[in-house]
Amino acid sequence: MLVDSHCHLDFPDFQSRLREVLAAASAADVGRMVTISTRVAHFDTYRSLAESHESIFCSVGTHPHNAADEPDVPAERLAELSAHPRCIAIGEAGLDYHYDKSPRDVQQRVFRTHIEAARTTGLPVVIHARNADEDMIRILTEEMGRGRFDAVLHCFSSGEKLARIGVELGLYVSFSGILTFRNSEEIRRIAAAVPHDRLLVETDAPYLAPVPYRGKTNEPAFVAHTAHVLAEVTGMSDQETASLTTANFYRLFSKAAAADAVEGQAIAS
Repeated sequence: MLVDSHCHLDFPDFQSRLREVLAAASAADVGRMVTISTRVAHFDTYRSLAESHESIFCSVGTHPHNAADEPDVPAERLAELSAHPRCIAIGEAGLDYHYDKSPRDVQQRVFRTHIEAARTTGLPVVIHARNADEDMIRILTEEMGRGRFDAVLHCFSSGEKLARIGVELGLYVSFSGILTFRNSEEIRRIAAAVPHDRLLVETDAPYLAPVPYRGKTNEPAFVAHTAHVLAEVTGMSDQETASLTTANFYRLFSKAAAADAVEGQAIAS
């Protein structure tokens, strides 16, 4: 089984074809998906998706693009919402200096609030990092010094230094369809150097469809293509990569493992 550890099934791209998308995921042996929050105000939508489909979990948090719209959501509110049994993570939150849709100081403050919520709840933070490596390293190092928390650097497209320090701090690193792009040699080199027990795969659907679907709407079934390239760069078989990344998913997102155990679902790998 494969897990799409990061997608956005609430986006309009999927509203009229969610059943078809989930059927395609099942056919591709993608057994679990996490639909990721971009606005706390929309949590009811994420929760409803997770409640309605046993293959879907969700998170709660504010994307850095939306930090200026939700600058003051307290860690206590994030923790309260995350208590839902299908909510397994905090975020996505972080820093995006490429688009700068929210002021950088607001992004940083909101990100730290999410880390506080992760530390309180024991749930991992799903981290968005784009063109902000030095500030991301600084904040992660400072916050880890204040108390440990779990996290994943999602859709990794940053530099080797952030990946290395992230791993040193205990974070996981997740790779998307970017890994399959022709001009992504550096990302593939970084993926090859990440310890195997810290690797995850994702789609970030509907964005970043992998080769051979590049330019089309991405969907969870396509995570198999990213996993195949990850297998090539790490020297594993496709089956070994599926087993490894699924085990890593359940280790990081331990609430998902607990939920599947309670519901009697087999955790296949």
